[in-house]
Amino acid sequence: MTTETKLVRFDWAMKNLLRDKANFDILEGFLSAILRQDVSIIEILESESNVDDVEQKLNRVDILIQDQQQRYVIIELQNFHQMTAYLERILLGVSKVIVDNVKAGEDYTEISKVISINILYFDLGLGEDYVFYGKTESKGLHDRQPLVFQRRRKDNTLEKLQSQDIFPEYYLINVERFADEMKTDLDEWIYLFKHAALPPHYQAKNLDKVREKLDVLKMSPEERHRYDLYLMALVNEQDAIDTALNKGLQQGHLAERLSMVENLLKLRFGVDETLSPLVKPLVQMSQEESLQLLMQASREELLARFGQQESK
Repeated sequence: MTTETKLVRFDWAMKNLLRDKANFDILEGFLSAILRQDVSIIEILESESNVDDVEQKLNRVDILIQDQQQRYVIIELQNFHQMTAYLERILLGVSKVIVDNVKAGEDYTEISKVISINILYFDLGLGEDYVFYGKTESKGLHDRQPLVFQRRRKDNTLEKLQSQDIFPEYYLINVERFADEMKTDLDEWIYLFKHAALPPHYQAKNLDKVREKLDVLKMSPEERHRYDLYLMALVNEQDAIDTALNKGLQQGHLAERLSMVENLLKLRFGVDETLSPLVKPLVQMSQEESLQLLMQASREELLARFGQQESK
């Protein structure tokens, strides 16, 4: 198999192409890989992801699925590019999904379980793994045994539940950290997310449908124009982030220089307000020249060098 076919980025396709029922099989393939069970999509839920936004800073789609246990589960699927407070945004997103899908007067037992799957196109921070999973467990403070409770079903039979059966679950996929080593079906999908291309060899469910349905060349002129705008927006956003980071580094370096000069003046001459005006011109000099002056020049020489008058 080859990877020559130019494919649409998954983050754009998720919102613009995969909402079509004819393309549910692609989403079902990915969800089956990450949840490790076959799932069926019932419908795409109405949500804020319908908003037409070229930049799509919050690229999200909410999906109602049925799993192998015949449970109805809401999947919140989000794509994040370099973004601050992404964990808080994930929490807010899950909360909104729950609230938005509770009908007025509905019994609380009808609240659907939510699984939040987040595809992150930036480095998470410390650690080496590229897929993280989290859930809420309630255990005894002393015996560490899980809390198990019973609930009566509509047919009057009892079911046993634990907290993780009710509370949300979270998946975080760090695309940039993936090293292109395919060990599982999920890895093959992450390769697609990272490269907008199929891996050289693959066997994951429904991944074979991607080549046909996400081929850039098969897009309409209007779709291609919108896609190009999206790619340009991503580049512009990344440029803005890089500029802000560089500016922050420069400001941090300046603050370090100011602190160093102030501390050296104080170390050599004590607290002396007459020398305060010398800090700025010393910082504007090369670091080597300013250090030489700070370590060797006398107080009078420094004042004379920078034209300061001795206070009387």
